[in-house]
Amino acid sequence: MTLQSRISQQFEQSGQLKLALAGLLASPIAEAAELIVEALLKERKIIACGNGGGAATAQYFASLLLNRYDSERPGLAAMALCTNIPALTAISADIHPDKIYARQISALGLEGDVLLLICNDGNAANLLAAMPAARERGMRTIAICGGDGGKLMELIRKNDIHIAIPHDNPARIQETCVLITHCLCDTIDCLLLGVN
Repeated sequence: MTLQSRISQQFEQSGQLKLALAGLLASPIAEAAELIVEALLKERKIIACGNGGGAATAQYFASLLLNRYDSERPGLAAMALCTNIPALTAISADIHPDKIYARQISALGLEGDVLLLICNDGNAANLLAAMPAARERGMRTIAICGGDGGKLMELIRKNDIHIAIPHDNPARIQETCVLITHCLCDTIDCLLLGVN
């Protein structure tokens, strides 16, 4: 196989997965956007977190809400918990690595805030610990998760939103997570601004 063929194959695999998931994910993405807008209109915030590529996507999503996606609008209240390196390392060293997000949620989360979790397989201990911390603060959770959802599925409750990416390739999952966040931003702008 040539390098060009390998590259073309990557594009094809990514495109095929996204097209296959369009119908499956449209409804939970719309529901998640409505939840986010409801929270923002009540002057609450969106708190995002993830690991590795999921952390990067969480940070990217928060930046799109704070600044803008496609249309000019006021900044929206959003933060990514993976950006404060002193807090992450202090919590990891002084308490436990599994608590890096739960501790921040307990300190910063308010009733009515929304937690957005982004994960490849639903088994990361720090993300699993974040969900009960959010629940204790009266927050709702949106989980974007690949694979079969892992242990995270045991924690998802009726009022949580699960956006499932039924695939096992981490690269394809991450690419789809970025598309999902773009869809969320577009839908949020549409709901807030009436953008067509």
